[in-house]
Amino acid sequence: MNLPDSSFIPAPLWLINVLHLFTLSLHFIAMNFLFGGILVVLSAGSKDRWNDPVVKRLIKMFPSAMAATVTLGVAPLLFIQVVFTQQVYSAAIVSGWLWLGVILAVIVAYFALHRAALKSDDASRSKRAPLVVALLGMLYVSLVYSSVFSMAERPQLIHSLYARAQTGLILNPEFGDYFLRWLHMMLGAVTVGGFFVGLIGRDHPHIYAIGKKYYLWGMVFASGAGIGYLGSLTPYMPGFMHSPGIWALTAAIILSLGSLHFFFAKKFLPSGLMLFVSVVGMVTARQYVRLVKLQGQFDPASWRVSTQWSPLILFLVCLVVAIATVFYVIRLFLAAKPAQPGRD
Repeated sequence: MNLPDSSFIPAPLWLINVLHLFTLSLHFIAMNFLFGGILVVLSAGSKDRWNDPVVKRLIKMFPSAMAATVTLGVAPLLFIQVVFTQQVYSAAIVSGWLWLGVILAVIVAYFALHRAALKSDDASRSKRAPLVVALLGMLYVSLVYSSVFSMAERPQLIHSLYARAQTGLILNPEFGDYFLRWLHMMLGAVTVGGFFVGLIGRDHPHIYAIGKKYYLWGMVFASGAGIGYLGSLTPYMPGFMHSPGIWALTAAIILSLGSLHFFFAKKFLPSGLMLFVSVVGMVTARQYVRLVKLQGQFDPASWRVSTQWSPLILFLVCLVVAIATVFYVIRLFLAAKPAQPGRD
């Protein structure tokens, strides 16, 4: 009995790359809103914050944002494993138990967010603890993912770590590979969180001011971490500078600054569109960094293409319907303005 041949990719490489980058950007927007929103709610010095209608509204949104984050994270995870099969699988094996721990962390975070949402009408600080638990769960997931995906770019490191021990409890010991990138991503989440807090609280001067502060300073510190990360890529910079990644990064930086300008002018539609496209640019630049690091060890173009049209068309139809539905729901949500403070 012959086993099915799986040594091919089920769609043209360019299409898989486009779908991967697009769905990963959607996942990051949902994750950044959730992580950044929680951090802003916990750290912003808003007077009587737990009784503020905008804060209550945000807390009630967090479970749905968590569901969106998880759902939108499935497609890019599958797409990257279609192309970088051996690299991602091997890295996940080295961190096997920590990788499986992501499921538990997500369940605990989801439960904690529902707990906070059920208490959203309680003016006490009883919502702080579950929000902190959810934040810690998300930090765990982000660190494990950053470690595993950075190891996937170092096949020799994976080999040496697995030869040393097969405990499944190993994180990438080369912290320089991913710490600054992880920090840039987390600070970027604070930036996006500030955008959404300001957007949702646009009619409340104090909340909008908090959103502006986090959007501005989140972008400043994220830029610093990003520059530091670029500095750590010195051996790979010549290859990156000659790739389309440098143009994607440049466009992302310009669009981020434009988004900030429109946000301060309260022109949220162009600001939001520019913010999303800047995230796509950052994700694209990161993809080219991965390709440069793997140069000479693995070439995605070496895959044989055998397009499976039926599942591909079904996925594309479902993706379009889902995006249209989400866009419609977001329009309804933004049209329903929260009660003014004191009229809650």
